[in-house]
Amino acid sequence: MNLHHAATEDPSAPVLGLGLDAGGTQTRWALVDADGGLRAEGHASGFSGLLLNDAAGRIALAQISHQLAAAVLAHGRPVRAIAGITGLSERPQARQMEDLLSQALGLAPSAIRCGSDMDTAYRAAFRPGEGYLLYAGTGSIAAFIDEQGELQRAGGRGGLLGDEGSGYWIAKEALAAVWRAEDEAPGGWQGSTLARALFDAIGGHDWATSRAFVYGADRGAIGRLALAVAEAARQGDAQALALLERAGRELARPLLALLKRYGRRPVAAAGRALQLHPMIAQGLRAALPEGLELRLIHLEPHKSAALHAAQGPTT
Repeated sequence: MNLHHAATEDPSAPVLGLGLDAGGTQTRWALVDADGGLRAEGHASGFSGLLLNDAAGRIALAQISHQLAAAVLAHGRPVRAIAGITGLSERPQARQMEDLLSQALGLAPSAIRCGSDMDTAYRAAFRPGEGYLLYAGTGSIAAFIDEQGELQRAGGRGGLLGDEGSGYWIAKEALAAVWRAEDEAPGGWQGSTLARALFDAIGGHDWATSRAFVYGADRGAIGRLALAVAEAARQGDAQALALLERAGRELARPLLALLKRYGRRPVAAAGRALQLHPMIAQGLRAALPEGLELRLIHLEPHKSAALHAAQGPTT
């Protein structure tokens, strides 16, 4: 059987669209019918378009794609798919990713559209030209789709060059602060709620354990340490509270850049990092111009992408 035509063999089957929102920590997916009914949703391993840059990464992507397809196809076969993928910004890379998903899902490449995760997320929050979207998860970025439909961005340059205020940044800054304190007073971690929370999360308080974790884990695993920082803040740890407030101020930087470039517009902020603790939103609001509209929203771009895929061609 030709898998590329399998979706059209049963004329009574509902028209389903598949939406994917792939980030460094996890990939969320949804199957939605043309009327907007959610048929199924789930999550799979996270991945990034950066994996396309080498052979080992492409092999890993192929494996993730097939695992994802197996989970999706257990609930129905989509006729089209739209995927927003972190680290995917160039059209040649998008075509590579479309080919991988085509093979896994049994759809023609023309039935799949891959692009930046921020393009998908922005369109779930605003119409083009309407406002600015801040997204803070494992990484962080601010985005604006202008009236011509072009995606403009600020930040989002990864853990080495940026992503300030993100889950990864929070975890990195927290661990660095704990180990600087240990340099000054070895054993002092025992009196620090933040240090104990971090060391409990990584499984040990010695440098060898921290080193193995930081330099052996992926960005998603490191980013999840931000949960430990948030827990320390909830217990009143002053260092953790100050760090989360600073994270909010850092998240304002890319928004301020877009405001300077394109003028004053409403801001929507979303992502798991913003949900860690109220102190992050407090720092963000304090760093933005007075009176600027800021909404904290819960985005589900995998669902909106699935609906768009179900209702019409991907082009």
